[in-house]
Amino acid sequence: MAGNEKYVQATNDDATVSKLSCVTKGYFQDPFVKLFVRRPSRRSPVIHRGYFARWAALQQLVDQFLAVNGAASKEDKAPGDRGGQQESRESAAGSEVSLQIISLGAGFDTLFFRLQTEGRAPHRFIEVDFQEVVVKKAAIINAKPELAACLGPDVTPLEGGGLRSSTGYSLVSADLRDTEKLHQALTAAGADFGPNTATLFLCECVLIYMDAPSSDRLVAWAAERFGTAAFVIYEQIRPDDAFGQQMIQNLEARGCPLLGIRATPTLDAKEKRFLDSGFQQSKAVDMDVIYSQHIDPQLIRKIEPLEIFDEFEEWHLMQEHYCIAYGIKDALGVLHNFGFRDHSHKM
Repeated sequence: MAGNEKYVQATNDDATVSKLSCVTKGYFQDPFVKLFVRRPSRRSPVIHRGYFARWAALQQLVDQFLAVNGAASKEDKAPGDRGGQQESRESAAGSEVSLQIISLGAGFDTLFFRLQTEGRAPHRFIEVDFQEVVVKKAAIINAKPELAACLGPDVTPLEGGGLRSSTGYSLVSADLRDTEKLHQALTAAGADFGPNTATLFLCECVLIYMDAPSSDRLVAWAAERFGTAAFVIYEQIRPDDAFGQQMIQNLEARGCPLLGIRATPTLDAKEKRFLDSGFQQSKAVDMDVIYSQHIDPQLIRKIEPLEIFDEFEEWHLMQEHYCIAYGIKDALGVLHNFGFRDHSHKM
C-alpha cells in the first residue's frame, strides 16, 4: 500500500463529509462529526441511505458488545438510567471481564466521543491509524473543547503523534501490515491482552486496501493474542460482475486499488478467512440483506421518508457489493448474544 497510502487516507476525509451530510439530513445523530469537516458537501440520497445502513448495522454490533453479560444497551436502559463507564462485567464463570474496543484504521471516527458522552464507553477504547491521520486527529481533538472534554484531565503524548487519556481513550499510530509494531503500539496505549478481557475490533474498509498476506497476518494475530474477541469488518465484495468491475475501476482511478478483494471476493471467503485464522465462529452478510433483515424496522421507517428516493436499482446493486463480516472467539463465554438478529420487514 506504500504507493497509494495518501489516496487511501483521503477516503477518510470523503467518508467524514458523507457522514456529516447524513447527520445534517437527519439519518442519525452525531454531534461530533462536524468538528472534523472543514468543507461540508451534500451527498445524494443513495449515499445517505448507504451510510445510514452502515452506521445502523455497526452500531447494533457495538451495542451488543457493550451489553455483554446483561449490561444495558442504550435502547434497553430505563428512562433516566445514565449508567457509568463500563469498566467490567462478569463472565459466565463469574470472574470480572474488562471490555475494550480497538478500532483499526479509525480515521476521524467519532464513536468513542459519542459513547463517552452517553456514559457507555468501555474501559479502554484504542484507535489506530497511519501517523499522518493520527497527528491530524490529535490536533483537532486538542483544538476542540467538546472533544478534549471527553479525554479527562490527564492526557499523555505517545510516540508518533498519538495520545493516551485518563478516560481509557488512546490514539496511536501504527502500520497494520506490521503486527509486531502494532502490538507494541497497543501495549503503549494500555491495551489489555489478558484472559479476562473481551475485545471488539472494528475495521471499516481497511483490510480490503491491504495485500492479502498482510490482512491474513493481522487477522491471525488478533485470533492468537486475544482469547475473547469479535473482529468486525465492513468492506467490498463481488468484484467479478459488471457493477463490481466498475467499482474497482472507479477506485483504481482514485489511486485506491482494492488489493485484497481477489483473496476474499465472496461472503464465504470472508467467513473462511476468520476460521482459517483461528476464530471459532464467523458470519458474513451483504448490506442488502442486512438492511432488509437485520436493522430495526423502526429505524427504517424513520429514515425512509426523509428524502425522495428513486434510485432503487443502484441502491440494491451498491448494497449487494458491500458486506459486514465478523469472526468470534469466546473463551470467556460472554459473546453468545453477539451478532445480527433478524428484523425482517417489507421494503
